[in-house]
Amino acid sequence: MNVANPAAFLLIPILVLLIALRESRWFRGIARLPFPSTSLVEGLPSTWRVRLSRLPWFLIYAGLLLSVVALARPRSLLKGAEARARGIDIMIALDTSGSMRALDFDPLDRMAMAKRATKMFISHRRYDRIGLIVFAGVSVLQCPLTLDYGALLEFLDQVQVGQTTTENTAIGTAIASACNHLKGSHAKSKVIILVTDGRNNSGEIDPLTAAKAAAALGIKIYTIGVGIHGQSKIPVDTVWGKQLVPIDEDLDEPALQEIAQTTNGRYFRAASTHEFEEIFNEIDHLEKSEVKGPAPVEYQDHYLPWLMISMVLLSAGFGALESAWRSVP
Repeated sequence: MNVANPAAFLLIPILVLLIALRESRWFRGIARLPFPSTSLVEGLPSTWRVRLSRLPWFLIYAGLLLSVVALARPRSLLKGAEARARGIDIMIALDTSGSMRALDFDPLDRMAMAKRATKMFISHRRYDRIGLIVFAGVSVLQCPLTLDYGALLEFLDQVQVGQTTTENTAIGTAIASACNHLKGSHAKSKVIILVTDGRNNSGEIDPLTAAKAAAALGIKIYTIGVGIHGQSKIPVDTVWGKQLVPIDEDLDEPALQEIAQTTNGRYFRAASTHEFEEIFNEIDHLEKSEVKGPAPVEYQDHYLPWLMISMVLLSAGFGALESAWRSVP
């Protein structure tokens, strides 16, 4: 048991001094109106109200002292032993081209499913810095490497199909951009997770060339091909309203496999909701570069009972002064 704000106990001497002054004859002063002598009634038996006349004030003093204890925030240690902390930097490159609207994961489209699986993956990490890149014809940094997973998830929620305002799919550019954000990293392991449903048909950088550059930097790439096998359907706005239009599979699996193999990574195919979630779970288990370090210390606060007792005592003391022990000047 310890306290979070030990400086709060400095208030106790001040409080004791104020109580002493309050109880001293000097503080009470001299009566403004003279009263007759009470010597004639000194022999009479006193009532319980007289015998306990100082009780309300003692309740108030005790309540004030307990409020100081509550302000110090007593707490107990829950966890402080040595733990294993992961030290990995991960850049997620997410395809936002128009074909990611295809409804392969009914009722979710490819983009919605990719975002949901990515959120689950992020929720399983604890000590890793994770960043996010979105790409189509160009790549854009959505979120830099960070340990603030709350902010990262907010940026992920903002990702939409077509947000780069470009057409086509520049996989090589996306890999090069992710490498650029990882090259200065001092993490023991650096990883790119590339999520796409198409083939490289844009950009000035060849995907294999970008993969070789990643391998030279010690960066491992996991590629995930999104989409069902064969024909899919994508919603399109027409003069007759929204229509489902069939589109052919355009996933370049051999290229994605070669990218992964070049960097000693792995290629996965996500053709169903279960497969998508299992892929991220597998990557989560594959990438556990553990480093021994102190676990984050966790505490359980115990100030609330002290505060509640303090409030009860203060309420009882002031309530008594306004009822049974009420005095009229």
